[in-house]
Amino acid sequence: MTPENKKSKRLVALFLFGFVLLNYPILSLLNINITVFGLPLLYIYIFGVWGLLIFLSALVMSRSKEQLNNSEKSGN
Repeated sequence: MTPENKKSKRLVALFLFGFVLLNYPILSLLNINITVFGLPLLYIYIFGVWGLLIFLSALVMSRSKEQLNNSEKSGN
């Protein structure tokens, strides 16, 4: 399996993970009248998941660059 193929599969899995976390059933569970530091729990959840997805996508992209550089140096 090539590094590009691994990266593509990981990004698709990350998209599906984000889709599930930001879809209706999960969001409706968190749409309650609770505040954390004065902010509604739903807003904190949405922005927290959004930040997590950005971090994970950056991690996937940086790992793929390292793997690509290592495979070029080894001659594969």
